[in-house]
Amino acid sequence: MDLLDWHRGRLSSRRLAVLVKHMPRDSAVAQELHGDGAEWTVTDYLLAAAVDHLAAANWMFASVNTDEDSEPPERPVPVPRPGDHAEPEEPPAGEPIPPEVPDRAELMRFFA
Repeated sequence: MDLLDWHRGRLSSRRLAVLVKHMPRDSAVAQELHGDGAEWTVTDYLLAAAVDHLAAANWMFASVNTDEDSEPPERPVPVPRPGDHAEPEEPPAGEPIPPEVPDRAELMRFFA
């Protein structure tokens, strides 16, 4: 297909928009518009979520079933996803930072 056909009037703007919208995931246009996310399908996102949930469940189980004197297990690191490399926002000055990791007592209360 010659894109000059749009300029010459042989290709409508609507047809050109449809062609661009439905380009394959590995096209340069999709890569430019969506970045790394263009390569991820819904299945990839669902698999990453399943891995993250299983790791969190195993971490919670290990946290609840360890001795109080021993060191708690480290929280699992989520599977990196496209666009995750952004820095998290810090709360305004004077506001407390919410805890990211529940402690053993909170997990025991939750599962009791």
